Parts: sequence; C-alpha cells; structure tokens
Amino acid sequence: MTVTVVVPTFNEGPNVRTLTERLCAAFGVLPDDGRASGAPHGPEGGPAPVGAPELAEILFVDDSTDDTPDLIRAVAATAPVPVRLLHRETPQGGLSGAVVAGLRTVSTEWAVVMDGDLQHPPELVPALVTRGRESGLDIVVASRYTGDGDAGGLDGWWRHGVSIGSALLARSMFPVRLRNVTDPLTGFFATRVDRLDLDALHPRGFKILLELLARNTLAVGEEPFVFGERYAGHSKATFKTGLRYLEQLAALRFGRMSRFAIIGGLGAVLNILILWALTGLGMHYVVAAVVSAVVTILTNFLLQERFVFRDLRNEGRGVWSRFAHSFAFNGTEAAIRLPVLWWLVEYTGMWPVLVQAVTLVVAFLLRFVFHVQVVYKPRRTQPKIGVTPPVGADRADERVQ
Repeated sequence: MTVTVVVPTFNEGPNVRTLTERLCAAFGVLPDDGRASGAPHGPEGGPAPVGAPELAEILFVDDSTDDTPDLIRAVAATAPVPVRLLHRETPQGGLSGAVVAGLRTVSTEWAVVMDGDLQHPPELVPALVTRGRESGLDIVVASRYTGDGDAGGLDGWWRHGVSIGSALLARSMFPVRLRNVTDPLTGFFATRVDRLDLDALHPRGFKILLELLARNTLAVGEEPFVFGERYAGHSKATFKTGLRYLEQLAALRFGRMSRFAIIGGLGAVLNILILWALTGLGMHYVVAAVVSAVVTILTNFLLQERFVFRDLRNEGRGVWSRFAHSFAFNGTEAAIRLPVLWWLVEYTGMWPVLVQAVTLVVAFLLRFVFHVQVVYKPRRTQPKIGVTPPVGADRADERVQ
C-alpha cells in the first residue's frame, strides 16, 4: 500500500529538508540505503511489518514568493524517495486550493495532507494510513482534541480559545457530518483519494478538511496527536483568515442563494431604515425611496462581489461591466417598483414602509436569477463544437527527483 504525502507550502523553505528527512525516517527509508533492495523497511531500517504503508512520494504544492521552490529542488536531488514540486504561479483558493491541486495529481491509493511547518508530526503519518486501512475508513483525522491529543503548539490562550470555539461552531452547523470528528479544522489527515469528489469542492482559505467532510459522504475516524511548536517561519493566521473561515461556513451551510438572500435582506433593512429616516426628516416618500434605492444598490453590489460571487468574478465580465449590468437591472427594477409603491400608497392608503417591504421581497427571485445568469455568468468549461483546446494548456506540474 503506497502513500503520497501532500504538503502545501507558502514561504516554508527552512522546514523542507527537516520535514523530508523525518518523513523518510518515519517510513524507514534511510538515506544510505537508497531503497536499492526494493524491500520495505521499518522505522529503524529493519523489515517492515506485513502490510505496512510505503512512502511513494512527497508532493510539495508551493505558492511561495521566496526561494522555497529552489530549496525543494535541492532537497529532491538527494532525497531517497521521489520528491515532486507543483509550483503555482497564480494560486487559486489559498492553502485549500493548493491541497486540491495536489490531490488531483496523486496516483496512489492513499494521500496524507499535512502542513509544512513541522507542527504536524511526520512520525504519525504511517499510523494514520494504517488506521484507515485496518478500520475500513475513507479519511482519518489527526485530532488535537481527542484521547491524548493536545493543541499546545498554538500561540497563547487567545489562539487556543479561537481554535476550540471555531471547531465547536463547525460541529454545531454540521452535527451529522461531523458527529465523529472533534477537530474538523485540522490540516493533518489521511484519505483514500478515490473516495473524494474533488469536482464538488470550492476551496478557499485554510480549512480544506471541513470542505471535504461537508461535501463528501465519508467513513471517518480519528487519531490523537500533539500539535507541536513551529520549527521555522511564522504563522499565516490573521484576522482576515477568521473572516474567510466564517464565509466558508456560510457557503457550506447555506449556499450561494442563501448568502444572496442574507445580503438582500440586509439591503432591504437598510433601504427601509433610510426611507424611514428621510421621511421622518420631512423628505417626500418618493424622493426618499429613490435615495434609499441608490444607496442599497451600491451597498449590495459591493457585498455580493465579496461574499456571494467572488469565485465568479474572473469568469466573464469585468468589474465595471458587472456593476453597470447590476446597477441597470436594479435601477430598472426600482423604476418599476416605485410607481407601484406610489399607486398602492395613493389609492389604497397603505403605509409606505409596508409597501416598500413587500415589493422588495417580490423582487428578490428575479434579482437573483439575473445576477447568476447574466452579471456573473461563468464562461464555458467545455470547448465549442469544432474547437479543441491545446494539450497541457492548464498544466503546471514539475517533477523533480
């Protein structure tokens, strides 16, 4: 049973050699044996147990802006196992996107995903795979919060608290999918590659395991591990990382239409509040409705760009074209809605704020369909009839051994 270890890296050069050496030692691949005999070895170089996993290759998926790729190549030149580099010049999806890009190239039955900072102990990798095989699991999660696991490598009580709270929030939002998982945010796990539907994933940020568990039906088990101190470099976690995590949770739990609805709901509340405030100041309700419509159209467009359609922004139209189409549709919709507002208020005596709220709800579905099918319509992924894309046009894979 062969294993590929997938390591996403971003400016982790000082850790590469030590990580490679420790992985090789964990699988009993010693620098002086060169695996010349072809026989599997144990951790101390002796015979490996029957059925023990064998390290096939180490794959570094690198988004670095420093000399990390050169250091990986230098390590690959002398490593006793194949070391492969997949360097992404234009990273998509952050660390999660790097993991998915790596998994797409894996040819072994099992893959282990781990960070490149040595906070995930390489010595545990064979045990994760063995547990998965012996227990018939699809994925084995290395957890800091089960058994003898420990999150001691996190910096300070604040990071501990955020980690525990974030995991609890994820488990609360996915109580069935995560019922066997205590640490859904870990970046250390083993998986049977053929059990993953990689095309169903929408990777973003750091939490690829949560994406895998939420979008695939998998048999899951856990193994405890102690989260170690960072060997070199510095943490990439920021406040923006936390916001992306919340966005990922919302996307997984609620989907695009729900996020669109949430923003639309916030826009409707803002619209009504502006209308209420301006009419309270003595402005005519029609003028106040125009002002509130313009403000909320601009606000909703910015929020939709960031939280609803971010993955489609590079698919078709440019930003100004998207804005023009969005503003034109919403302006047209408002131009139609305002006469309706006027007629209902003037001829039925209904309260302007109530009429505004009702007409906004009615307009929601039309607005969503227009934005998906026109403003952010994705480009075709299949060539038109008679057009053949060049071979290897989307490949950026470099093998070094």
